[in-house]
Amino acid sequence: MLLFRWAITMLLLMAAVSFLFYVGTGQVRYRRFGLVIVKWTVIAALFFFAVLFIQRIL
Repeated sequence: MLLFRWAITMLLLMAAVSFLFYVGTGQVRYRRFGLVIVKWTVIAALFFFAVLFIQRIL
């Protein structure tokens, strides 16, 4: 559980840094990279919570 929390935190931090690079440089690739990181972080979090929910049911 702790490992998952650290992974999510690091991914969100990477996305924030990417967005800061976008604001600083104006290059669209940093914004696109940040959005991809956020998208896959949310998908992974939803999958994780779905597994926790299924474990509670069973």
